[in-house]
Amino acid sequence: MSKHSYYSIPGGHPPQTDLLTGRAVFTEAYAVIPRGVMQDIVAGPLPFWTETRAWVIARPLSGFAETFSQYVMEVGPGGGSDRPEADAEAEGVLFVVDGEIELTLPTGKHTLAPGGYAFIPPATDWKLHNVSGAHARFHWIRKAYQRVEGLDVPEPLVLNERDIEPSAMPGTNGGWATTRFVDPADLRHDMHVTIVTLQPGAVIPFAETHVMEHGLYVLQGKAVYRLNQDWVEVEAGDFMWLRAFCPQACYAGGPGPFRYLLYKDVNRHMPLRPYGGGR
Repeated sequence: MSKHSYYSIPGGHPPQTDLLTGRAVFTEAYAVIPRGVMQDIVAGPLPFWTETRAWVIARPLSGFAETFSQYVMEVGPGGGSDRPEADAEAEGVLFVVDGEIELTLPTGKHTLAPGGYAFIPPATDWKLHNVSGAHARFHWIRKAYQRVEGLDVPEPLVLNERDIEPSAMPGTNGGWATTRFVDPADLRHDMHVTIVTLQPGAVIPFAETHVMEHGLYVLQGKAVYRLNQDWVEVEAGDFMWLRAFCPQACYAGGPGPFRYLLYKDVNRHMPLRPYGGGR
């Protein structure tokens, strides 16, 4: 069984002696939110959640990335929610990086530990609680599900990445691989959340330029990422947010694996009216 580490946001607050200079950047094509930005001052509560705070690291913005939101959630012992999702048309993915959560779905209760993944369809009655004695932290990715006539809504999924064999990219000898929680051929899904792993020395050897929006949260390691026309150093805990067609490439210099949690929108026609308002 492979051993993975998952960066867990510590929060806190920088001392007055710290320099103001940082790596945070927001451009017309991409944004980088470094881990040092995710302090207590930018976290906040959510309605119907107890002993919980959230760092919002992506949200729909007109003219930028419009398909998803992403939170880093921290739930204290005894905390959680019986009404976590306020939007009946929102689907969700949870990915645990620290501690344990108890997820209640119509199919029953599930305990998710680090590496745990859950897909929650829209209009699903679910609950989430921390029944342990320590804090739990997880990513929560939300998207307005795009229904298609003749396609059923996907069923809930609860998995763990440790039980999934990564799929190597052709011609890379396993140096670049993707852990997929959902079959890419399953057109019921309109978003994929995967884990991409690049071993030291591996590269994404061309500037990918495509219609899918991305959220990339670095779980482990460090690398140099090409974003539009810039090479940006990133490390565990950093978040990259890419609008459609932003050119992107990567070089993983080591010394260990470089791994990130990746969101992208897939399997749907492009709306020809304001997003969500047309076919």
